[in-house]
Amino acid sequence: MIISPAFAQAAPGGGDAGLMSFLPIILMFVLLYFLMIRPQMKRAKEQKTMIEALQKGDEVVTAGGIVGRITKLTDQYVTVEIAPNTEVVVQRSAVQVPLPKGTLKTLQ
Repeated sequence: MIISPAFAQAAPGGGDAGLMSFLPIILMFVLLYFLMIRPQMKRAKEQKTMIEALQKGDEVVTAGGIVGRITKLTDQYVTVEIAPNTEVVVQRSAVQVPLPKGTLKTLQ
């Protein structure tokens, strides 16, 4: 078996062509980062800041849609008064949105 001269020749250098073939994949990852990952990280940071800033007396909406006023705070849990003499204990992470002061009076 004899190797033909076409196969015996050295492969072309192509060092730059290898980078050009990976360029679309690299661009896809950069685009993915700026359109999806970065905004999601920003929202998570804002949510964490909001949860840490909760205070007694704040009016909030929980993940389950419960609207109430914070009466007690601990490291992990929040006690929310949803009606007179009716309180519910939820995790801090369940608080979705703080409401402007006086919102509960307009809802009743």
